[in-house]
Amino acid sequence: MDLPEASQRLAEAARERGLEIQIRLFPEGTRTSADAAAAIGCELSAIAKSLVFVVDDRPVVVIMSGDRRVDPDRLAEAVGGTGGRRAGLDEARRVTGFVAGGTPAFGHATPVEVVIDRSLQRHTEVWSAAGTPTTVYPVRLDDLVAVSGARWVDVGTG
Repeated sequence: MDLPEASQRLAEAARERGLEIQIRLFPEGTRTSADAAAAIGCELSAIAKSLVFVVDDRPVVVIMSGDRRVDPDRLAEAVGGTGGRRAGLDEARRVTGFVAGGTPAFGHATPVEVVIDRSLQRHTEVWSAAGTPTTVYPVRLDDLVAVSGARWVDVGTG
């Protein structure tokens, strides 16, 4: 299977961190958590979406369960800031090197703080974006935390 260039970059970043990932391609798309869960056939809560936020002018990637949303105020407090907002699409791509809907938890273009919401602790294995809106991969939650360097936080809502 020929993977998109962005997915190949992510696979290489995973290998560099000692993790082999099996990327799956879904031509119909996995842009949203609901799309991904439907394509994969897993629970929405098992989708580990990576969202880019800006807290006090610094980017933060939040790994969040597919059935939850990020509370920007709680995020700001969790990372020692005063205010948070969702990054714009161009802003997120500049920081991570990946398009929205395909942003992975690691392998970013620039050094960025990564946090992971405790809501994902309901699962031992999750599905994460693999660099494009059509690619995902399964990963043990412990491995995802290790390769992303994420710190556990409680910033989810709903």
